[in-house]
Amino acid sequence: MWTFISGATGGIGKAFCHALAKKGKNLYITGRSEQKLLALKEQLNSKYGVEVCHFACDLTSKEEREKMLADMSNNSIVFERIVNVAGVDIQKAFTDYTPEKVLFQLRVNCEATVTLTHALLKMRAPKTEIITISSMSGASPMPYFALYSASKAMLTNFFTSLHYELKKSGVKVTTVMPGGVYTREDIKEDIKNQGLWGKLSAKSPEFVAEKSLKAVSKNKITYIPGGFNKFLNFIMKLVPKRIVLNFIAKRWKKQTKDAF
Repeated sequence: MWTFISGATGGIGKAFCHALAKKGKNLYITGRSEQKLLALKEQLNSKYGVEVCHFACDLTSKEEREKMLADMSNNSIVFERIVNVAGVDIQKAFTDYTPEKVLFQLRVNCEATVTLTHALLKMRAPKTEIITISSMSGASPMPYFALYSASKAMLTNFFTSLHYELKKSGVKVTTVMPGGVYTREDIKEDIKNQGLWGKLSAKSPEFVAEKSLKAVSKNKITYIPGGFNKFLNFIMKLVPKRIVLNFIAKRWKKQTKDAF
């Protein structure tokens, strides 16, 4: 049995790799960089002795996704767990996007995640877990982070629906909605610049991975890491939408990010 992890070489993806390899789980990992995947594969092999398959894949490309799926099929791989981590977090005014970046973000966050899940469910074991990394950013519309927020809301809504569709078929589906996570250097800097708010919201990738695995084992519909983020989610439902959006717009207008 295998676990599929997209975005495996990023902070959260790598944390899932280590958490599962520590439990003796065989991994099928993907990311864009062949070099990074090989380095991670060697590290996991050496440290935990698990079997790791890798496939470098540009998730925006239907052709490359199909090649990866063919590789899985050719190797008769059966999945007991699907962990959807890969995502793009461009932050800027929508009118500042290029058409290419609009499609890039939607294809990674939405198209690739949904189409791969659909395909991998046909390769699943009788008992299967699906974890998808959404975001607290999807809990409300976010001016100046609009496309990312909308794409994450789409994931939360889709996988919540899937939870109910599959709950009687031996498939557990949990959507994870983290706040800030200490991953890339630019994200760490963003968290620091948010002051106390950012510090209270942020969690380590290891925390997110470990808690997410526990959440899906209990078949939770959604899981929000950290008490402060749960509190924020609750408050956003009570405060009038206009006030929430004005607050977000003023806060997020001050910075832009095009990390990919």
